Amino acid sequence: MANSLNKAQIIGNLTRDPEVRQTPNGQTVATLGVASNRKWKNQAGETQEEVEFHSVVAWGRLAEICQQYLHKGSKVYFEGRLKTRNWEDPDGKKNYRTEIIAENMIMLDSKGGGAGGASPAYSKPAAAEDAGDDQTPPPHEEEVKIDDLPF
Repeated sequence: MANSLNKAQIIGNLTRDPEVRQTPNGQTVATLGVASNRKWKNQAGETQEEVEFHSVVAWGRLAEICQQYLHKGSKVYFEGRLKTRNWEDPDGKKNYRTEIIAENMIMLDSKGGGAGGASPAYSKPAAAEDAGDDQTPPPHEEEVKIDDLPF
């Protein structure tokens, strides 16, 4: 059986501060909104712009790092996989939401918030990426110490 590929990469700005909570089993989860822009010129030479809004979900240590270092307006790179959730609202209507389950993140703002500078990053350990359910990341995730971050 051939393997499939489910990978998403985005660069954009946070539309709001990360929303962080704990699951009933104690896992940290952060939900983030990211806007990415695309600009082009139409046939008349006028600049056109399109904005796409993305829902990103980070688990475990990555969620904690997002909470600590990201805020509304932060420029960030996320890499992960797409996951579509569905649920039924109280009126019986079926709802769907496609999210990016973050596996890697790079903060693109410098320490002072300007362009350029340091590019702090976080990547899940390989063993964590291969673990099954996104709802319960493995408890053996590698600990990232704040002193190890390059900023």
